[in-house]
Amino acid sequence: MTLDPQVERYRAERERLRVTPLYELTLDQARAQDLRSIQDAAGEPEPVAATEDLDARGIPVRVYRPDSTGTSPTAPVLVYFFGGGWTLGTIDTADAICRRLTNATGCVTVAVGYRLAPEHKFPAAVEDCHAATKWVAEQDWAGEIAVGGDSAGGNLAAAVALLARDSGPDLVHQVLVYPNTDHGADTASLAEHTDRYLFNRHSVAWYWDNYLADPADGANPLASPLRATDHSGLPPATVITAGYDPLRDEGEAYARALAEAGVSTELTRFPGMAHGFFTMFGVLPAAEQAVAIAASRLRAAFGLPPG
Repeated sequence: MTLDPQVERYRAERERLRVTPLYELTLDQARAQDLRSIQDAAGEPEPVAATEDLDARGIPVRVYRPDSTGTSPTAPVLVYFFGGGWTLGTIDTADAICRRLTNATGCVTVAVGYRLAPEHKFPAAVEDCHAATKWVAEQDWAGEIAVGGDSAGGNLAAAVALLARDSGPDLVHQVLVYPNTDHGADTASLAEHTDRYLFNRHSVAWYWDNYLADPADGANPLASPLRATDHSGLPPATVITAGYDPLRDEGEAYARALAEAGVSTELTRFPGMAHGFFTMFGVLPAAEQAVAIAASRLRAAFGLPPG
């Protein structure tokens, strides 16, 4: 697997600056650096018609509204969960991607500020994300609902889809961008990615160690969706992976598991991309292509005309 030239330049600059991996920083340092690097790579945030910070029964959420939701009093909603290994990230981390998805899809997007590890271990984040999704379903402005997220956010979206299948609300789609799906995975992609200047297997281990109070919790399907015994009845899925990513193989294994269970699933791998590329609009044009794929699938799920 070879890196896209633009990713190679990005990596080389990180090496030139001797950027310290997040897992070697203090928690506060890692959170600050993560937010700063994501905002820097995202470029100038797109304007949307309106944003509003609300409280979803104790869970902070930010609502993004597109220029027009038509004449209907309700609008389709994407509930979005940010990445960061369940350890890093805030609603602000997801601001640029939520704006892009809102405009590209023509839906309302709701970013969820779920509790973080290690202060709040599994299943706190899953509980918050499911509770926020149920809150959205109760709002008089909410039409059909989809869930989505990148990295750990993709893991949480998959977990919420599993919970929602059995206890609501009804979901029409799930967008899973390079998701963690299996704690303790023993895959080729996990073994081969050790580059200090990109997301690597040590990053993955650090995040899981922060998230789980007990390694045995990793067997729970809400932590490791690939381990669910039944994937049938889940909403149609869009799965996006990066070729140069330790999570590549488990994300693609989850796409296969969904398809084998009869779930309509579209898998797209970006071969030369590294983990994190989905939100790097200011650096990587492939991010625009990935967002376009997600938006196209969401528009179809919501019954909206092609963008």
